[in-house]
Amino acid sequence: MAAGASNRWTGPSRRRVPRYRVQTPLDVTILRSGASDTVPGRSLNLCERGIAAMMAGELAEGETVGIELLLPPLAEPLRTRAQVRYQDKLRCGLEFIGLTAEQRGGIRDWARITKAEPESSSGLVSHPELAAGQGTGPAREKRASEPGPGQSSAGIDSSGAGSGSGGSGSPARKRGTGWILLLTVAAIAVAAFWWKWNRAWAELEAGLNAQQTATAEKPQAQVPAEVMQKLLVHRVEPAYPPQARKEKLEGIVALDIVVGRDGSVLSMRPLNGPDVLARAAMDALRWWKFEPYRLNGEPAVVETTVAVEFKK
Repeated sequence: MAAGASNRWTGPSRRRVPRYRVQTPLDVTILRSGASDTVPGRSLNLCERGIAAMMAGELAEGETVGIELLLPPLAEPLRTRAQVRYQDKLRCGLEFIGLTAEQRGGIRDWARITKAEPESSSGLVSHPELAAGQGTGPAREKRASEPGPGQSSAGIDSSGAGSGSGGSGSPARKRGTGWILLLTVAAIAVAAFWWKWNRAWAELEAGLNAQQTATAEKPQAQVPAEVMQKLLVHRVEPAYPPQARKEKLEGIVALDIVVGRDGSVLSMRPLNGPDVLARAAMDALRWWKFEPYRLNGEPAVVETTVAVEFKK
């Protein structure tokens, strides 16, 4: 699906609503070959028209999927359909389909209550010409050729200064110079937009990794494995590594994990097993989701042990 990278928009931003940085787990449901499959992911940014996310599996451009994510403190999760508009490996952009007015209002309420941080203004329709309502294309060309104040339609001022078609101040030469300057400015604007777009993605991905490290607070309690197992609400089975299959490795890998107040896995440490199986287990565990463990009625950061079995 790497071809999706060629569909990146490199012109002026077309966004008309603010988008907000938000990193929260979400589930994407896909219907393929008559069977539904759920792919977990983590959102990167959100607006009333769509969402960008890092997924645990690849999606296909043009695919219609179901989305479910919870935006605390909203009580009800946001459930809607979306179409994959952009895909590059595990990073994708989805456009909401049929979002109700109530759901749009819920997104606005969430942004207001949590004081969500909007992304830079480059994410909005901020191109000078578009913002001013001047537009581009033939209409702009027509305005560029229209005489300004004090000029006649022949391109000279009312006093006749600068007359003659071959002089240094001829209308044709002035128009040519103007177009060169316009194209130069446009090229610089496109290059700046492209640089900002790539930097924004890099910051978002870095923020995702930083959050997983920074939020690994000191556990408040050690919870037995059987207790946390009952709170598990989303489990991703590990992929059996080809190298392990080739070497006929199998067994149970135990891991010590820290679960955050929101039920997501903040950190993990393998306690046994070959490295190749431990890495596969950790790749799956990062997408597990638990109901928050509560101490004195409040969600708490806790430590527990889980076991992942590998067998041929």
